[in-house]
Amino acid sequence: MGAHSRWLMISVGLGILLNPLNSSMISVAIARLQDVYRLDFTVVSWIIFSFYIASAIAQPVMGKASDLFGRKKIFLTGLVVSFIASLLAPLSPNFGWLIVFRIVQAIGTSMMVAVGMALVRIHITEKQATALSVLSIFLSGAAAIGPFIGGVLIHYWDWSAIFLVNIPFLVASLLLAWRMIPKDESPTSVLLSMSFRKWLDLIDATGILLFTVGLVALLFGLLSAKSSGHVSLWQIIVGVIGLVLLLAFVRHELKTASPFIPLRTFAKYPAMTWVNVEFMLVNVLFYSLFFGLPSYLQKVRHVSEFHTGILMLSLGLCSLVVSPIAGRWIDKSGPRSALIVSALLMAFGSVWLVLLHQDSHVISVCLALAAFGISNGLNNVGMQAALFKSSPKEIIGVASGLFNTSRYLGTILSSLLIGIVMGDQFSSEGLRVLGIILTTIALFLVFMSLRRESRQLSPASK
Repeated sequence: MGAHSRWLMISVGLGILLNPLNSSMISVAIARLQDVYRLDFTVVSWIIFSFYIASAIAQPVMGKASDLFGRKKIFLTGLVVSFIASLLAPLSPNFGWLIVFRIVQAIGTSMMVAVGMALVRIHITEKQATALSVLSIFLSGAAAIGPFIGGVLIHYWDWSAIFLVNIPFLVASLLLAWRMIPKDESPTSVLLSMSFRKWLDLIDATGILLFTVGLVALLFGLLSAKSSGHVSLWQIIVGVIGLVLLLAFVRHELKTASPFIPLRTFAKYPAMTWVNVEFMLVNVLFYSLFFGLPSYLQKVRHVSEFHTGILMLSLGLCSLVVSPIAGRWIDKSGPRSALIVSALLMAFGSVWLVLLHQDSHVISVCLALAAFGISNGLNNVGMQAALFKSSPKEIIGVASGLFNTSRYLGTILSSLLIGIVMGDQFSSEGLRVLGIILTTIALFLVFMSLRRESRQLSPASK
């Protein structure tokens, strides 16, 4: 690989790592934000919801936009948007403005993720697999060390530092990308002649609007009811409106020619659908621990942000160490065994949460973190292998997009679960209830993994 290719890869890597880094650093900052803005977890959890909802929408949309406007332009624009959001977020006069800048940050970082892999695939022709694996390390490594970095920054400075730390990465990536990413090719005449209305149809603006407003309304109705401690008429109305809009979204997606989420693909390939359902549940489990445990440690056990970050590092390190081992194991024996072990580890980690009590040594949480970290390393490879095995080659691009959507939905559901279980006050009893729910989900995943062969993963065998 030549020097130009290496610098190109570094410029792209510095940009795409910001999405997972910012989605993971926030886990250690939630407790501090609760204190600063005097809000309970159900309200502060919108800083999680907003980021993942915006990312889930922005990544596929920006992928399509890159075909029209050019990948280099989208990548550079993403850097500028992220820079502005990171600079203005610490100046937020209230929590509402912080959510706005968090959404802008999610859109900016998603613009880079949406085209980063494509830039490497197009412009690095030698040792391409190695280049893509290095980018994967940027993504997984940033997510793994995010809580540790967040803990250190908040301990020595304040919550605003988790936004300002992006600026050196953004400046370095911008300077390198401006020079190293080749100029975009001129768009085709078909794209140039495309009207604004056709562009809206291409990205399925109606579907995006129904999905976004419906999901936000449903979440708002559920969480506001939990936060207030009682169910009012307006909360029911908002929740019902959200549910109706989501049903309208499903109906629209089944009919439109260019759906935002191609639901018809799920109906056509049931084996692939099961993989996505499992992946969504895996992410419910993982992110319930990822976002719930730091707040428990800080609010209930009074562990500092710095030491919380160190404890959470065991989760990320276990995941990083296991991923390459999992790759060799799955290459030899397929994904089924690895996914069974993964589900059992998550069940063990969830049971460990149930057994934790006020007098348990705080270091003991590392056992649950290690179990989930190893499990995550197995899932990162195993679920992807299961997806490839269950998806026909001609729709692998669509399948990968649906796979990422399942990840985001699982993350959103995990925050909703924490909000409903914990409410306005984290407690040992709340963690125990959360552990019981996670154990039930993990055992269901064990059952699904054991039945994997009977579901005939390969569509060619049907």
